Amino acid sequence: MNLVLQKPCFWKIKMKFKKKKSLGQNFLVNPRILDKIVEAADSEKNDIALEIGAGIGNLTEKLAKKFGKVIAIEKDHRLIEPLQKKFQNTNVEIIEGDILKLDIGKLFRNSHYKVIGNIPYYITSRFLRTVFEKWPKPELIVLTIQKEVAQRIVAKPPKMNLLAVSVQFFAEPEIIAYISKENFRPRPKVDSAIIKLVPKSKFYILNSKFFFKVARAGFSQKRKILISNLSTKLKLKKEGLTKVFEELGLSLKIRAENLNLDDWKNLARTLKIK
Repeated sequence: MNLVLQKPCFWKIKMKFKKKKSLGQNFLVNPRILDKIVEAADSEKNDIALEIGAGIGNLTEKLAKKFGKVIAIEKDHRLIEPLQKKFQNTNVEIIEGDILKLDIGKLFRNSHYKVIGNIPYYITSRFLRTVFEKWPKPELIVLTIQKEVAQRIVAKPPKMNLLAVSVQFFAEPEIIAYISKENFRPRPKVDSAIIKLVPKSKFYILNSKFFFKVARAGFSQKRKILISNLSTKLKLKKEGLTKVFEELGLSLKIRAENLNLDDWKNLARTLKIK
């Protein structure tokens, strides 16, 4: 089909284009929401933006006006040539590739950068894990993701979950705005949210590998109390765990969703020492 965006502020791309379901392509076409994303990025003229999923370039165009340089990653080969033509002789560099497989360290080994993008919903958890565990630490992350996932990320007790613990361990999350599915083409089945993540200065307050081992064990069976999950998954005696819980002031009947991030850190640290 021919894809021609008639909205103001958008560049028009005329090509035979059919969205690939496998890539989760849903293009954001409301200029006011695009402005909201750029605004959330707190850009300065010398900043570098790493855009995830350039798509047809709507957000790329706005980022180019606010950032000193934009490195835009796009996986769909069909979109690369139109993007390169659009942004030739500008401060935008188009790179074809899978963001989960690219060596981002080579791009930002000695430079600060901010991550911005409308990412495919199905890669959200894996993408964030990749950013926090493998990439040079970004100054800021602003993403458009599924509304329910964003709400899970910012959750607090008594609605904590493994995703919330995992993300909050590395960054301070904030939902900037909700976005109706009507603002995308093609229209997705769910609403979205703009989420802002500010990475913490100290990632490795404790052994992160052991921390996440404890967290995964704690959330392994939602209907069971925390001490039972830890005992089963970590192969620890309940007598020893009882002493740890009493030492930390945790109820023996408490469930994983009732612990805040500091509780999880203290629990992992204490179990590591024991």
